[in-house]
Amino acid sequence: MSSLRGLVGSLSAWVLLGIAAAGAEPGTWRAGWSRANITPEQPMWMAGYSARDHAAEGKLTDLWAKVLVLQPPEGDPAVLITLDLVGIDRTLSERLCRAISERYGWSRAQIAICTSHTHTGPVVGGNLQAMHYRLLDDQQRRLVDLYAKQLEEKILEATAQAAAEPMGCRVQWGVGKATFAVNRRNNPESKVPELRARGRLAGPVDHDVPVLSIRDEQDRLRVVVFGYACHATVLSFYQWSGDYPGFAQMALERMFPDCQAMFFAGCGADQNPLPRRTVELAKHYGDTLAQAVADVLAAPMEELGPRLECRYQEIPLKFAQVPQRAQLEQEAQSSNRYVAARAKMWLEHLDDGGQLPAVYPYPVGVWRVGDQWEWYFLGGEVVVDYALRIKAERHGVRSWVAGYANDVMAYIPSRRVLLEGGYEGGGAMVYYGLLSPWDISCEDDIITAVTRLALPPQ
Repeated sequence: MSSLRGLVGSLSAWVLLGIAAAGAEPGTWRAGWSRANITPEQPMWMAGYSARDHAAEGKLTDLWAKVLVLQPPEGDPAVLITLDLVGIDRTLSERLCRAISERYGWSRAQIAICTSHTHTGPVVGGNLQAMHYRLLDDQQRRLVDLYAKQLEEKILEATAQAAAEPMGCRVQWGVGKATFAVNRRNNPESKVPELRARGRLAGPVDHDVPVLSIRDEQDRLRVVVFGYACHATVLSFYQWSGDYPGFAQMALERMFPDCQAMFFAGCGADQNPLPRRTVELAKHYGDTLAQAVADVLAAPMEELGPRLECRYQEIPLKFAQVPQRAQLEQEAQSSNRYVAARAKMWLEHLDDGGQLPAVYPYPVGVWRVGDQWEWYFLGGEVVVDYALRIKAERHGVRSWVAGYANDVMAYIPSRRVLLEGGYEGGGAMVYYGLLSPWDISCEDDIITAVTRLALPPQ
C-alpha cells in the first residue's frame, strides 16, 4: 500500500534555485541530452482504455524516454524528462526524483517529468489503479512492477548520459499553430467533420504549439521541445505506439537528423484529435504538428537569456467529500468492477492502519527562463481552461503550461467543468481510484499556487 501512504504523505516546500546574472550574453547556456527505448519487451497490458481485454499484440512504433539537461552559465541546471506513456503515479515519480537528487544533488524543483498520455503504451506502476492494476492477474501485475523498475533504471541511465558532457548552446523559443484538437465536451465526435467544414466547432481550445530550440555553437539544431493540448487517443488497438505525438517526434527527427525531438502534453484533458481511430490519421496529425514546429524553427525565434529559476510546491487539493467506511463496504459489492476495485483498495488501506485523506498533494512546478518567460508543470489531466486562464493572467504565449506532469493522479477540471459535471468533471475519478470529485475550490487553489510561484524573488 506504499502508493496510498505516499498519497497522504507530507507536502514539499517550494524551492528557489540559483539565478545567473541577468546581463549574461546569449550563447552561454550549456545543454546535454539523451534517450532510452522504453518499449515493453513482453506482451503486457496496455493503458488508457477500460474496454481492452488482453495484452498487447505487437509494435507499431517504439516508445521513448528522452532527457534534456539545461544549465545557465551560473547556477543550477533544469532537467526535463519526456515519456511516451499514458502517465506515471506519485510513488514512481517520487522514487525517480529522489534517485536523481541523491545522485546529482539537484533539488525536486529542478526536475520536470512530462508524459505524452499515449493510450497505446503500457500500464505504468500504480497509474490508473482502479482501471488497470487492481484488476490484473498476478502475472500481469508482476510485469507491470518489473516494467516500472526497468523504466526507472533506463531514465536514470539516460539522465547520466545527458548530464555527462554538456555543450555550449543557444536557447530560443517561438509559438506555432495546429488546429486538429477539438473540444470533446461540446462537439459530438460523429459530427466533427461537418461542424469543422461549416466553421461551427464549439467550446474552448488551445491551438498554440510552443517550441523550444537548442542549437549548438555551430548553429545546428540539436534538441527541439514542443507541446500541444490534445489527448493522444487517435489509436485504440493492441500495438505499442506513441500515437500522434510519437509520429510528430519521428517526423521532426527525419527533418533534422542531428536533433532529438521531445513532446510535452498541454492542457488537453477535454480535447480530442478528431476524427480518429486509424494509423493514417495518427500519422497525419503527427506530420501536421511536426510541420507547425518546423515553421517556427524556420522563422526568426526569440533568444532566451541564460537565466533560470526553478520552483516547486505540492498543495493540499481538497476532495468534495470523504466517504464513510460503510459506504466503501457497500461499493465493494458493486456490479461495476471499477467502483468495487476502488472501494476494496481503500478498505485495505483502512485495515492496514491508514486513514481516508481529505486532500491530495498536488504538484505545481514553474521554470522562469530569461525575462518574462515561464513554463508551468501541472499534475493530472488538466482541462484547457487552465492554460487559457494562465496565459491571460500572466504573459500570454510567453507562459507555457504542461499538463500530465510529475504525477498523473486524476482529471483536473476547472470550476466550469466541475459545475457542468460529466466525465472530466468527476466521473473519471473512479478509474484513478480517488475517493470523490475535487472540491469546487480546485481551480482557484491551483491558480493561486501558480501565481505565487511565478512571482519574482524578493
